[in-house]
Amino acid sequence: MSQAPTPRDRLLLANTPDAVGLARLHTTDVLARWGVYPDSIENIRLLVSELATNAVRHPKEENHPNPSHADRHPLQTFEIALEIINGVVRVSVWDRDATTPVVKQVGAEADSGRGLFIVATVSQRWGCYPAQGMPGKVVWAEVPVRPESHGRAESEARSPGNRVPAENTSPLVTAPTPASGPARPSRNLHRATPALRALS
Repeated sequence: MSQAPTPRDRLLLANTPDAVGLARLHTTDVLARWGVYPDSIENIRLLVSELATNAVRHPKEENHPNPSHADRHPLQTFEIALEIINGVVRVSVWDRDATTPVVKQVGAEADSGRGLFIVATVSQRWGCYPAQGMPGKVVWAEVPVRPESHGRAESEARSPGNRVPAENTSPLVTAPTPASGPARPSRNLHRATPALRALS
């Protein structure tokens, strides 16, 4: 008896002012159709919002060896992918900036810089790896389909380095062999999630 296909969805967006809002709406619609728990949907919406915001703010593209590449892509774009694997929802965001993201320690009064800290806190695990066959990188994060299955391990948010999901099934690009293991589960701040949403 064949197994049901893995739920997957992809959305390509231009770096426009309404891109983040469109990404959130699309995420809510897709996850609701997949039957993901409402609390998990809220956490995933927050991850999508932060990762999409970073993609829109940092659309830098390195020099591409093909001179016609820029002509074929007059608008800067980024792509969001959603999939369910082994009881978790994985969010993957590709953008054209190859810079490895770093979690910053920011004060309560800071106007920006909290994005990856929120990602590292809300997700069960997350990471980043270079895109293959295209400029830029892929940042991914995972949240359990069922909130109660969220790990309770306590760990400090930290820079992901070049980690890739252990399953190596990114819907965006072919991931390289991981140089190190996946990110450890971040702290479970279920009760603090509303406050994190207010900061974002």
